[in-house]
Amino acid sequence: MTPHRQAAEEPTGYAAARLRLLHEEPPPGPALRAGLARLTDRWLASLLGGGTQGVALVAVGGYGRGELSPRSDLDVLLLHDGTAGATGIAAVADRVWYPVWDMGLALDHSVRTPAEARRTAAGDLKVHLGLLDARHLAGDPELTARLRTTAYEDWRAQAPARLPELRELCEERARRQGELRFLLEPDLKEARGGLRDATALRAVAASWLADAPREGLEAARTLLLDTRDALHLATGRATDRLALQEQDQVAAGLGLPDADALLRGVYEAAHTVAYAGEVTWREVGRVLKSRSGRPRLRRILGGRGGRGGFVEPERVPLAEGVVEQDGEVVLARTARPDRDPVLPLRAAAAAAQAGLPLSRHAVRRMTAAGPLPVPWPAEAREQLVTLLGAGEPTVAVWEALEAEGIVSRLLPEWEHVRCRPQRNPVHRWTVDRHLVETAVQASALTRRVGRPDLLLVAALLHDMGKGYPGDHSEAGAALVPDIAARLGFDAEDTAVLTTLVRHHLLLAETATRRDLDDPATVRTVTDAVSRTGTLELLHALTEADARATGPAAWSDWRATLVADLVRRAAAALAGEPVADRPEPAPTDEEERLAKEALRTAGPVIVLGAPSDGLVADTVRLTVAVPDRPGILPATAGVLALHRLTVRAADLRSVSGALLLNWRVAAEYGSLPDAARLRGDLVRALDGSLRVEDRLAEREAAYGKRRRGVPHAPPRVTVATGGSHAATVLEVRAQDAPGLLHRIGRALEDARVWVRSAHVSTLGASVVDAFYVTGVEGAPLAEGEAGEVARKVQESLGG
Repeated sequence: MTPHRQAAEEPTGYAAARLRLLHEEPPPGPALRAGLARLTDRWLASLLGGGTQGVALVAVGGYGRGELSPRSDLDVLLLHDGTAGATGIAAVADRVWYPVWDMGLALDHSVRTPAEARRTAAGDLKVHLGLLDARHLAGDPELTARLRTTAYEDWRAQAPARLPELRELCEERARRQGELRFLLEPDLKEARGGLRDATALRAVAASWLADAPREGLEAARTLLLDTRDALHLATGRATDRLALQEQDQVAAGLGLPDADALLRGVYEAAHTVAYAGEVTWREVGRVLKSRSGRPRLRRILGGRGGRGGFVEPERVPLAEGVVEQDGEVVLARTARPDRDPVLPLRAAAAAAQAGLPLSRHAVRRMTAAGPLPVPWPAEAREQLVTLLGAGEPTVAVWEALEAEGIVSRLLPEWEHVRCRPQRNPVHRWTVDRHLVETAVQASALTRRVGRPDLLLVAALLHDMGKGYPGDHSEAGAALVPDIAARLGFDAEDTAVLTTLVRHHLLLAETATRRDLDDPATVRTVTDAVSRTGTLELLHALTEADARATGPAAWSDWRATLVADLVRRAAAALAGEPVADRPEPAPTDEEERLAKEALRTAGPVIVLGAPSDGLVADTVRLTVAVPDRPGILPATAGVLALHRLTVRAADLRSVSGALLLNWRVAAEYGSLPDAARLRGDLVRALDGSLRVEDRLAEREAAYGKRRRGVPHAPPRVTVATGGSHAATVLEVRAQDAPGLLHRIGRALEDARVWVRSAHVSTLGASVVDAFYVTGVEGAPLAEGEAGEVARKVQESLGG
């Protein structure tokens, strides 16, 4: 058979065998990767052929480790000793490379002598890392063996310089890609805790300077590889990004029930890799520091140095059985974890208060601690509160305990929320990390409350109900009595904690979605929270929860509304009457604007400055218009066209004119000119400006940028008991340009009067409340209210 004929047939046989392996053989997993690597090894070896003296084909990187995913690049080095000459080695390379390219496989290839490979590795860290996994495929095995020996010798000799470079590479990648275990669409390879970090830990171990914790690390790496295999098979592409729309298919490929189970497993694996990285790099830093200047080596032999002239490491006591050594918190020599069940909490609290990491060895020793008695002794409860109140250092210490299973032993309910994903894009953390971050935020607010211990514990428990059926606040409140009693809180404190967990969303939701001037709004709070001290705690918990959620969940505007609601509720609890709200008399300025609107038979607009008691990014916009249909949707549409975000709206009739008081903020850039707003509103009202068409164009463009990600349908409900003076309609929908305009149009068509509107935007979602009445000014009848809600929902596509 001629070489040409052989080259024409080999790829066909490999392609068929590869296809059969990917679709008929093992599911995603080590067996599939190893089988694919073996199949590819044989094919590439056949392409190189025999009798190639002084030439070797070498797999490097992931292929060198035998971890060939379905769409992975083939990382191959053609190694030669230089005796074949440039023309000869080029012919060999063509014989191997071209069939691979003809197959459409991604090939990361190079042709080098051992000396060239060594020089390239010296100048390129990534090349050197790839050579650490070099594996012989075909040709002269001595060439490959010498290459591996040299690569490892150089790596160990250069480790003091190379490892800091590798660490910076890992940190830069984490800054760019984020932390895998908190991302809804994580990069399995590049994000922190991903496959590249796992490979970096192998390189650290190869340096002989430090070694990564091995427990669970290989299993975590295998799970990430399996997930990537399933992703490649599901998409048919070489991608490491686990996109939302592909997660269900990937989960099915791995035999998992749903995308949440997939993400939770991925997050747990990433947590294992990330924690191993923290421990390993800390050890690398300690070793390198000790080598530079030898701080432990006594320059004068003798004295208190001990054998060899080495000074005993300084050990600074921090708490009973807990000391600091070499920048870490370790256990004292006299510590007996098996006889001291409070020791894990005591050590963790001491570490967090000192702002120091817990030694992994110490945490491993503390797993021997026996269970705490039930109820917990006072010291255990106090140490938990101290740990939660330490601020930012709490996070690393808590995760060190969690990595060894200590947290779940102390709080068995924790296992349910551990690494649980949150698909609401407003949340930047998983449920477990959000709870710890809430405690961190609450620690800064402890001076505002009379019982900081209850605030911190409530922060840790407030979302424990997530993942259970029904309302997570109610589910969490049902868990609190058992947890609080186990921790040693008395019945009264347990009742307060239960109230805080049950109502942790009450203040934020009420303040941003209800009319604060309506007595029913204040009664909603006072009916749930009957004591001033509990209200004080709930206020602080609300802020801590929102700050820990993400930047979209808390703002000056929300803080002002919540504080106002708390002030009113506190007054009511103090015995000040909450009278029915009288209709406020128009101010002289409002009377003037109404008269001006009637005189000119057109709108009058006043755009205020943020100096009238509003928050910094919000301004007051007042519009007076001769009363007529269509004013609300027209005004909302014009504001949307000018990219003004509406945060609240109040509408009422003054002297025959309609007065609209808006609180608005510029979506970005500067505020528009009031004259331009008036001109567009005039055109919108007379029909020459087709607001619907302009908004539809923008919405279409916005939709294209959303990449077709499905959203939950809009929902419009009647909030029973929300007000005695009006019917409250609550609208939950995906935010979009002109949404308020469409809602206003639907309410106009339903022939109801909008008295006020309260708008709340959380990330890409909105929750808007509209206080509406009939034309006579009375609340809508039950059936009529339901019909209006249905029509509004239909207008939004629900």
